[in-house]
Parts: sequence; C-alpha cells; structure tokens
Amino acid sequence: MTEKVILAGIRTEGENVEESLRELSELLRTADAEVLGTVIQNREAMHPGTYLGKGKIEELREMISDLGATGIVCDDELSPAQMKNLEELLDTKVMDRTVVILDIFATHAHTNEGKLQVELAQCRYSLTRLSGYGKSMSRLGGGIGTRGPGETKLETDRRRIRRRITVLKQALLDLEAQRSVRRSRREKNAVPVAAIVGYTNAGKSTLLNALTGSSVLSEDKLFATLDPTTRSLTLPEGENVLLTDTVGFIHKLPHHLIDAFRSTLEEAKYADIILHVTDGSDPACYEHMAVVYETLRGLEVRGKPVITLFNKCDLVPPEQVFRDPNADRSLRISAKTGEGLDRLQREIQGILRENRVEISTTVSYRDAGIIHEIREKGQLLSEEYGEEGIRIRALLPKAFYRQIQARKERNHNEEDGGD
Repeated sequence: MTEKVILAGIRTEGENVEESLRELSELLRTADAEVLGTVIQNREAMHPGTYLGKGKIEELREMISDLGATGIVCDDELSPAQMKNLEELLDTKVMDRTVVILDIFATHAHTNEGKLQVELAQCRYSLTRLSGYGKSMSRLGGGIGTRGPGETKLETDRRRIRRRITVLKQALLDLEAQRSVRRSRREKNAVPVAAIVGYTNAGKSTLLNALTGSSVLSEDKLFATLDPTTRSLTLPEGENVLLTDTVGFIHKLPHHLIDAFRSTLEEAKYADIILHVTDGSDPACYEHMAVVYETLRGLEVRGKPVITLFNKCDLVPPEQVFRDPNADRSLRISAKTGEGLDRLQREIQGILRENRVEISTTVSYRDAGIIHEIREKGQLLSEEYGEEGIRIRALLPKAFYRQIQARKERNHNEEDGGD
C-alpha cells in the first residue's frame, strides 16, 4: 500500500526549510510514498514535547482528515517523547527524516557489507527509542509492586538489540580488515585512487559509468545506489587509476548512518584525489557543496587535491560561471552527454603528474622486467636499447619510486654481502 503523508517542518533563523522539505519530498518519492501537503511553523526551536506547537498540530489534524493521509513525516529527527506525543495527539502514524532515510538505505543495500551497515544504523536508532515508548510496552510506573510485564519486555528488547549491535560491529570490523588488506595491496602496487564524492543524486554513478564503461545503476532518485563501487580507468597517456564511488551525502544525514558507514566513507581519506560531483543545474548546489565539505571534515579527509565537477551543465546556460574556492580545480561537465570528460581526465593526469618523479636511467637486460612494472604503475616516456642495457625515461608515482630505490639498495647490500 502506498503511504500518503503530510510533511511537517520548522523554520528557524537561517534555516532554508523549503529546500529541506523539497528534499524530504524527493526522499519520500524514492521510498514510493505520496506527499499530499506541507505544514511549516516559524519557531525559535522545535517544541521539546510535540515538535510543533498546539495550533499547528490542530491544523495537521484537520489536514489528515480532509486529505485522507495515512501519516505525517517530520523534517527533523524526533525524540521518543515527541514521536509518542504526536501519535497520541494526531492518532496517526508519525515518522521522521531518519526513518525515511533508513528505509531507503534498507531497500537499496545489496552487498553483504551494505546490509550490515544499514542494520547497524537501524539497531542504533531503535535502541534510543525503546525506553518508555509505545503502548504495547504497558509500563505501570516505578517502585515496588508497580513493575509490569512491559518493563521485562523492554529490558529483553534492549539486550537483544545490544547483542545484535555487537555481532554487527564485529562483522563490519572483519570486512574493514579485508578492505585494509585490499587498500595495502593497492598502495603496494602504487595504483592511484580517485574517490568520487558528492551530494546524493548529483550524478556520481553516471560519471563512473561514463568514464569506465561500467553499468552501475543510476536513477533520478536519491540514494539510487548505495553500495560502494570501484572501477579502473585508463587515462589518455596509458596510466591506470582506480575510481571509487561512495555513498551520497545529504542535508541532516543521520549520525547513525555516518557511524555505520564510516569505514565505507573513509575510502575518501585514503584516496590520492577527490572528485567532488555537484549538480550544477540545482539552485541549491552551493548549499549541497557545503554539506559535502562539512561531512568530509567530520571524516578527517584533509590535504587531498580536489577537483569539483559541476555536473549536468547541459541543463544550464553556457555563460553561467561555476567556481569552487575550496577546490584545486573546477570544471563544467555533463556525465550524461560526455561534455568536459576529456578535460577531466587530463586534469586527473596533471594532478598525478605533480605527484610524480621523473627518472632517467639504464636498466640492465637482466632487470628488464621492471619496465613492465613502470608501464603499469607509471608512465614510460622513452626507451632506447643499447649494449649496456635499456635507457629509459619515465614518470613514476613517488610511492613506486621509493619501492624501486629500496629494492636497488637491498640488491646492492646483498651483492656487497656476497663478496
């Protein structure tokens, strides 16, 4: 059955509640719900007991009856008391933004890790809402002789959820260990990594598909893709780079989700380059960019070269100027039409080159296998075959250059030891 809901939001000073509710409406569309109407109240802060004031609650009650709504969705995360009081006053289902996002994540998580992360977030959210909530608990109050069966059920539910949280956290730690091994292998192989980050529905998956020819799901819905994906891209001059698509960010992203998805989101922390995708056709794109940078700071992603990509430029006038002062480079692109993608690859190549060491040396024929490694991990500029060996000129990632130097030193020491 399709949920038919009314949105409720609080307009406080400095808060763009209309944009936030528009986004909430998109979230509900993604969750296959129908939005019938909206209620906004101007307040200094949400009401601690009922979220909205008495007058707006009465207005909501009339709207629910007139429009035939099956529930309301509040734009902020509600406390257990607020949710309970609103349900009793309105006699209808009450949800908040966090419930909607968790529902979408549960639907769109397909990998084992994604499902574990979503369940962990759901458990944490549920645990904070058990105490004193719900008519089914039938608590009788405190003190001797007043402890009813609901209290026992409450404690049982708490223990069950806490045990499940422990199991989920351990399973995710095991997966994080596997991810660390893969990350160490990538570092050992000196393959550069570019993390694609951005607001949800900015076009990250479409960009990944356009650059690598992959077929990651991309829909015009929020959080259409949830599970992180890594694909290889061969740059124009032959160098390989790994592109990692990450979970989309959003305004008021629940902390339960940030904590649960931290290991996935932190892929950006270990990347060589950040590709920050924003929807250039969205009037709120600069607000969305601020949310992305705030989330990256929370994940301690610092000191990385950033290329901001103003995507969907085919939908805006060509004379419109885009600029991100926090990025090293800003580009207009359209992942859908391919506009600007050639330049993007050149810019990635340029940033990688800035982190390269140029070498000019002669490789003996005995060690000629290293040239194959250079082709894979760096850029071979020239090679000449002579009597003493192969004279090469190449650009190498600094990490790979250090590996070669350490290998040379080790071989030299072994030769000295053998004399």
